[in-house]
Amino acid sequence: MKKLFFPLLIVTFALSAAAHYMHWGAEIEFALSAVAIVFVAGFLGKATEAVAHYAGQRLGGFLNATFGNAAELIIAIFLIKEGLFDIVKASLTGAIIGNLLLVLGISALAGGLKFKEQRFNVHLAGQNASLMLLGVIALFIPAVFVKTESFPEADTLTLSVVVAGFLILAYVGWLIYSMFTHKDMLEDHVETQADHGEEPAWTRGRSILYLILATIMVAFVSEWLVHTLDVFTARFGLSELFVGAFVVAIIGNAAEHSAAVMLAMKNKMGAAVEIAVGSSLQIALFVAPVLVFISLLFEQHMNLIFTTIELAAIGVAVLIATSISRDGSTTWYEGKLLLIVYAILGVAFYFV
Repeated sequence: MKKLFFPLLIVTFALSAAAHYMHWGAEIEFALSAVAIVFVAGFLGKATEAVAHYAGQRLGGFLNATFGNAAELIIAIFLIKEGLFDIVKASLTGAIIGNLLLVLGISALAGGLKFKEQRFNVHLAGQNASLMLLGVIALFIPAVFVKTESFPEADTLTLSVVVAGFLILAYVGWLIYSMFTHKDMLEDHVETQADHGEEPAWTRGRSILYLILATIMVAFVSEWLVHTLDVFTARFGLSELFVGAFVVAIIGNAAEHSAAVMLAMKNKMGAAVEIAVGSSLQIALFVAPVLVFISLLFEQHMNLIFTTIELAAIGVAVLIATSISRDGSTTWYEGKLLLIVYAILGVAFYFV
């Protein structure tokens, strides 16, 4: 199967591209893209693991989250240019709760079925919890004040820009703290034993090249797959909020974050947490605020005022994820709890 992986990767990607650009029909395009994304996800997972071997689990997880969110950032910029702010916010909400509940939940469940208990750096877990709460506070305060006091549009935008600036400042500070000043404190010594002397399949340079290539392929296939969703949403009568928060978010993020599940099954839960939680933090503290500033370059400007439903979903996801991961360990049952909360939110969003 290993020998057939790369030929199948190339063939499925090529067929998916042909279906999209030659307009073979939404149903065929959806089916081929869905198959292609499975192989592309596997490719990205292998590349991430190889890079993590050379760069360390934390930096490897950070690179995976960054490359994964880069594609979403680019797509969001085009949506902002068209003034589709509601879809952007819904997809950001979906990305945050999807990473905290779906990705982390599947990782904990899959890893927990193989290992009785998986541990990771407690200090890192605590810092992640504090940063997640900061994200909730930063999104909650503007929404409450604006909706309660009926701020003028200009004041709403000003408040959003100021809060966005503070969030970016907090995220940059976290990078300095975690990558430089307190790097040793956040290292996961348990995971260095999980490699068992395994050597990566590729050299350092080739691993980085493949990571970039896999990310680009994920971006393309995800976009082709999302492109077909209009047909299915119209056919099944799905709401724009549900499509943005769940369908688009799952398709856009599940592929690249399959690496988290693969790492968890190798007892590298710290790296899996870094990908899942780290990606959510990057969305809340960096991507969303950056989009506010980018929108200032266009005629229509986006604020940071999320709907009550979106705030409730993010708050619930952060609450349960924080409760489960703060002690620096996970089990299969805790993963199951995260997935149950995700399912409850999915059903609630479906009826909106």
